[in-house]
Amino acid sequence: MVSTTQNPDAVIDEGAFSVRRTIRIAASIDKVWQAVTEPEHISRWFGRTVIDGSGAGATGTVTFPDTEPFSLRVEACEEPRLIAYRWNNDDAYRDANDGSVGDHADPLAEERTTVFTFTLDEVDDGTQLTVVETGFDGTTDPAVNLASHCEGWTIELDKLVALLEDAA
Repeated sequence: MVSTTQNPDAVIDEGAFSVRRTIRIAASIDKVWQAVTEPEHISRWFGRTVIDGSGAGATGTVTFPDTEPFSLRVEACEEPRLIAYRWNNDDAYRDANDGSVGDHADPLAEERTTVFTFTLDEVDDGTQLTVVETGFDGTTDPAVNLASHCEGWTIELDKLVALLEDAA
């Protein structure tokens, strides 16, 4: 996948314990909405995603290569402008012996998870997509997790742009 659109990398706001990236995609807002809300489309650019139900409260998992599934819940949904997901992407719920998610804790407890929110806006040449991930102050190693997710959003959203622009 090769994109013709060049976008700035994700950035860290250390004071807010957040990561932000705003990109432009030469695709309609409807196509971008599908790509960030429908599991079969998310799975093509992010991680293998399964979601039971739709709208706020829907739950599921996202699995990347060589990882156990991460729990996921839709926190907010305002079609086609905003969707927010909470996920347990930190090692706080992983068993130290085998890396599996333990039964001892709620994997989506607010105090140990992050929320990433996609906001979509129509622009002249397609769609502007902003992702903001917050809540890193509750993770086991905020600095490491901020850096990792900053790099991750740069890589993953570049894949999204390439996927949607190649399909155009």
